[in-house]
Amino acid sequence: MKIHRFFILLCLIISNGCFATEKTTIRIGVQAGGTVEWELSALPASADFQIETHPVATAEAGKIALQSGAVDMIVSDWIWVSSLRAQGEDFTFYPYSSTAGALVVPENSPIHSVKDLNGKRLGIAGGELDKNWLLLQALAQKDSLDLNKTVEKTFGAPPLISEQLKQNRVDAALTYWHFAARLEATGYRQIIDGRGILKGLGIEENVPSLGYVFKESWGLSHKPAVASFFKASSQAKKSICTDDAAWQKVIPLTKVDDTATQKLLRQRYCEGSIEQWGEKEQQAAAHIYTLLKNLSNNQLTGKSETLQAGTFWSGK
Repeated sequence: MKIHRFFILLCLIISNGCFATEKTTIRIGVQAGGTVEWELSALPASADFQIETHPVATAEAGKIALQSGAVDMIVSDWIWVSSLRAQGEDFTFYPYSSTAGALVVPENSPIHSVKDLNGKRLGIAGGELDKNWLLLQALAQKDSLDLNKTVEKTFGAPPLISEQLKQNRVDAALTYWHFAARLEATGYRQIIDGRGILKGLGIEENVPSLGYVFKESWGLSHKPAVASFFKASSQAKKSICTDDAAWQKVIPLTKVDDTATQKLLRQRYCEGSIEQWGEKEQQAAAHIYTLLKNLSNNQLTGKSETLQAGTFWSGK
């Protein structure tokens, strides 16, 4: 009888141990070489979750993977999340980075401000609805300059825009931050970045441009794991920015060989850290939403007059 009881007790201990160590698997869609891959490489171990990465070729492929349920989480923008919520979806957003694009020119360029773009050839990464392009136009309008009419525009993928600038086929490039950093590291000069554009429009708060996007219902059913993951993500970012040993592990993921470019990529990445995310920042985001809605004639935001409630994850 004692032996029988011993085995029952042993089975209970093993069973409880299994339950105690069971972790939530978070499936994340990750683009190769992107900063999400950087952070995951520095992620501290957790008792609450384990990461399962799913490669996605492009940002659009990531959105498809998320909407189809192939992954639980991707990094994307809150404008898209709001437009989905307006259609009845329950996706939500948690801040990841405020680093946005930048306007860059050759070192000896006569362009020193947005006003100097008048009559120039401008390469724009993305399309007509690129957020940086729309906001740059709004900034230029403050100086009575209609960029849409006064510049010769070339739209294209970021690598193409970089090549156009290098070959002097455009006078300036408005491109994504990591492509801008690569150009700056080789001697090109930044005129203004995304945060500078927002400040010029009177928005002082540090508003994230990208964040983790996931279904609110999924997040609520995995709250401890989600909270633990976001805490670990913040720790990973801080580690990359302050610990050279952690950064050394990231360097191969940048696919960059020269030290100057590596250093600037790290600097720009770290400048995007979100230290404060509260009511003021969310009100600023709502202001940006209204700007983009008007500038794009509803094409970027959809028909919703305001930023949708629940766009930003509250954990409640």
